[in-house]
Amino acid sequence: MNIVSYFVLWYSDFEIMIRAGQRLREERLLKGLSLEDVSLGTKIRSSFLSAIEKGEYNKLPSSAYAQGFVRNYAEFLGLPKREVLALFRREFDEEKVFKVLPEGMARQDEFSRLPFRLHNTFILIVFLLILLAGFFLYQYRYAFVNPPLDVTSPKEGIIYGKEIIVSGKTDPNATIYVNNDPVTVSKDGSFMKQITVFSGKTGIIVKARNRLNRETIIERKITVRPSS
Repeated sequence: MNIVSYFVLWYSDFEIMIRAGQRLREERLLKGLSLEDVSLGTKIRSSFLSAIEKGEYNKLPSSAYAQGFVRNYAEFLGLPKREVLALFRREFDEEKVFKVLPEGMARQDEFSRLPFRLHNTFILIVFLLILLAGFFLYQYRYAFVNPPLDVTSPKEGIIYGKEIIVSGKTDPNATIYVNNDPVTVSKDGSFMKQITVFSGKTGIIVKARNRLNRETIIERKITVRPSS
C-alpha cells in the first residue's frame, strides 16, 4: 500500500469519526463567530447551539427540533446541509437520546409509584364502599328502627257523621293498619282510608309496621255525634 492510499483510508476514517457538532464548531471558530453571533443569526438559543456542538442532543426539545437546528446552523455557516445532516443522522439515535429515564431507573420509578397507586386505589374503594353503605342505610333506614308515622286526620275531639277519613304519612316501605285493617301506602308514603264509626266515644288505632316487624302506633280518641 503506497502512502497516498494510506492517506485516503486515514482521511475516510477521520470523516466517519467526525461529529456534526464538531464540524459546525470548527467552521464557526474558523469564521470567528461566537455562539451568541450564531444565535442572533439563526434565532436558536445559544444553549441549544452549544448542546449541538457537544453532541448532547438530549438537551434539545425533540428529534425534529434537533434536525432542524442542525440544518439551520449548517446553512448559516455556509456548510453543505446534506453533508452535515448525514453526519448528524449517523450519530443520532432518537430512542437513546430522548428516552426520559434509563431502563433500570424507569423500573425503579414504576416500583416506587406502585405503593402510591395501591394506596390511592384502596382509598377509592373504601370511599365507594362508604357511599354504597350510606345509600343503603338511607334507603332502608326505617327497617332497623320504628317506622315514622304521622296521622293528619282525624284529630282528637268531636267528630260529626258516621263516615270519617283516616289519613297520614309513613315510610313507603311500611305497612299501615287502621283498626287492624291493612291500608294501601302510596310511593310517597301517604295513605288514606275511609271508615265507618258509631255514635259515642271510640278510638282509632293507626299502626305502621316495617319489614322487621318494628311498629309505631298512634291512637286517636274521638267522640262521634250524628251530623245535624
